[in-house]
Amino acid sequence: MDLFSYSNQVENKQAAPLAVRMRPRILDEFIGQNDIIGEDKFLRRMIDGDNLPSMILFGPPGTGKTTLAQIVANSTGSHFEKLNAVSAGIADIRKIVEAAQERLGFYRQRTIVFIDEIHRFNKGQQDVLLPYVEDGRIILIGATTENPYFEVNAALLSRMRVIRLKSLGVAELVEIMEQAIADHERGLGKFNLVYDQETLSTIADLSGGDARVALNILEQSATMMSSMDTKKITISILKEVVGERIQPYDKSGDHHYDIVSAFIKSMRGSDADAAVHYLARMVAAGEDVKFIARRIVICAAEDVGNADPQALVVAMAAAQAVQFIGMPEARIILSQAVIYIATAPKSNACYMAIDQAINDLKQKNCGQVPPHLRDAHYQGAEKLGHGANYLYPHNYEGNIVKQQYLPDALVGTVYYRPSKNGKEENIKK
Repeated sequence: MDLFSYSNQVENKQAAPLAVRMRPRILDEFIGQNDIIGEDKFLRRMIDGDNLPSMILFGPPGTGKTTLAQIVANSTGSHFEKLNAVSAGIADIRKIVEAAQERLGFYRQRTIVFIDEIHRFNKGQQDVLLPYVEDGRIILIGATTENPYFEVNAALLSRMRVIRLKSLGVAELVEIMEQAIADHERGLGKFNLVYDQETLSTIADLSGGDARVALNILEQSATMMSSMDTKKITISILKEVVGERIQPYDKSGDHHYDIVSAFIKSMRGSDADAAVHYLARMVAAGEDVKFIARRIVICAAEDVGNADPQALVVAMAAAQAVQFIGMPEARIILSQAVIYIATAPKSNACYMAIDQAINDLKQKNCGQVPPHLRDAHYQGAEKLGHGANYLYPHNYEGNIVKQQYLPDALVGTVYYRPSKNGKEENIKK
């Protein structure tokens, strides 16, 4: 028995979680994701016309990926199979494909294969799917919380349409909860709950865009109140149910990269408050402090550079200090370094200089080292003219003397262009 047949049997039983009982059965019951299932939108047209292409449903937990697959299962004329990538193997895939081929040949019936958590399939398992998706023997629907461009083979991904589901908004989550509170057949109607919009909005905010979490909080609140005189959901009850809020954060997934990206861009953009916020998210989620420190060091060199050379010193000191001190005090050191980097004058001149120089090496003949700069310390070097006519800067006023340093092919090339920010203004002069 698969998830879908099980869900159909238990959705009206009070033993099943509220999120399962309230799972939409048809598109008209589905709340949210109007960008993809609204009137005249692609996915709605495909489902209504029973003409689905292979696709990846990509989005955070609790946004409706599995629900959409179940709606497809309930509405399609195609045969529907479901696999879970955690427990299924290559043998299971081949068994389904053989049956799909017979079904198509004898009955002209297509087969839709839904794979939950498809990102958990390894490369070999994904490769097995490729020819069957390509020749149309199966229509593949994969669901994943991870970025498919990281987790799904490029060849397989190129034959599928990626449909991105977004975290649900507060208004959508409130509507879902109101529906559950009012529903006497599948929801919490028997509890006769009393609520206000502020309380439901608080639950929505706590759920982080996840409908499953919102309904779980609502159900736990109702259960707690069943032995109480009051039927009104209050903030104090929510505090007892929710406890410490858990931040969504996957150290190897897409959410991780989004937080890190926002962290770096906030430091680069000189927004100390935002930078500290994203630092707090990483710290609260248990991110490796060495990883955080490395990002700060890179930002100090890439985005501050010589506008404030002390930034790199602070960043390196912080990187060493967090290893010496450890958590939880290391958070203070990281915060100091992040705020220093965020508030420092900015210049990416050093970063641009090295990348332009490397690009020149890749794209053109940059010539040889000028003879007067070549090593003259070995026997015979003088006969080759190495080091001849080299001007030693310390013999001249100000310890600087004009002479050619770049190869002949690059004379006049400028790589380092100091900004007018911070100490680089003096360098520029």
